[in-house]
Amino acid sequence: MFAPLHIDDELRGALARLLDGLPPRQAAAAVERLISGYRGKGAAGAPVLRDRGDVAAYAAYRMPATFEAVRAALDALAERAPELDPATHLDVGGGTGAAVWAAAAVWGDGAERTGETRATTVLDRSEPALALGRELAAGSGSAALRGAAWRQERIGAAPGLDAADLVTVSYVLNELPEDARHALVDAAAAGARRAVVVVEPGTPDGYRRIIEARGRLTGAGLRVLAPCPHSGACPIEPGSDWCHFAARVSRSSLHRRVKGGTLAYEDEKFSYVAAVRPGADGGDPDGDGPDGTPAAARIVRRPQIRKGQVLLDLCTGPDGERGGLRRETVTKRRGPAYRAARDAHWGDTWDGGQDGGQDGGGD
Repeated sequence: MFAPLHIDDELRGALARLLDGLPPRQAAAAVERLISGYRGKGAAGAPVLRDRGDVAAYAAYRMPATFEAVRAALDALAERAPELDPATHLDVGGGTGAAVWAAAAVWGDGAERTGETRATTVLDRSEPALALGRELAAGSGSAALRGAAWRQERIGAAPGLDAADLVTVSYVLNELPEDARHALVDAAAAGARRAVVVVEPGTPDGYRRIIEARGRLTGAGLRVLAPCPHSGACPIEPGSDWCHFAARVSRSSLHRRVKGGTLAYEDEKFSYVAAVRPGADGGDPDGDGPDGTPAAARIVRRPQIRKGQVLLDLCTGPDGERGGLRRETVTKRRGPAYRAARDAHWGDTWDGGQDGGQDGGGD
């Protein structure tokens, strides 16, 4: 078994060192320019990283949030598929490598079933970003990161991807036109031996792209494990709401300078889908094998704690061909379930608090 690494501490230290020698005003100005360019170009655009200074500033600003969002998605996948230990990882559009750092945080350095260091590949169109990612990984305590391959490739231009146990596509689809998005998700589904994880910003548009990707993954025969407790149609009526979650991110001094905030943290909102190939490694296609089992329900809003009760908004398992949304009221008289509900967080799975009871339905 590979020992867990303090990857988050390593990453924070490496990113802090990036800005050594770069004047704070210059770093903040670079981030502001890049963010402005990103927002101005829309779905088919991406920040223009002109040089190492641009990449360093943008990585120091954005990489911690991407890392935390992807780690949360991979944690959810690992929770639902505890026997998943990817021996190979392909990160598509990975830039400076936040997703491969997240995989190291979740699964350590390698696969227990093979006893070998995970083979990791990062693809991106930006050579400056890849060069910086390679530099950051070289100083890591993770052999998987140090040995990663960093390849320049135009994402979405070609349909084929190398096969890998785990394929991640994070914060990429928003940079591509529709036909390229479809081609990339289809290629990820075809190349994934065991699992695909797609992460996008937690906005209505980001959720729409995730739902689009989710449909293509299930259409390709994969089964959703997270966040949904089912692979049927999303029960959210289009345009009425969107499914997203939040990951807490420690703010650096650069974050505070650029955003003008004083808090030591911020919440990164993200949407995601994690899907597996049924029957991988001899798993049961019906969901009882090593390829994992979806949760009974997931909490899709912040729990509301009131006097003597907790209100949980849940997405539940399939009812016919689609899941359902419901509110569960957990009262104090349910003992262990009430205590579990008070400790529950937005995005957690919910099994009824293991008391098997309900208090008369939702509100």
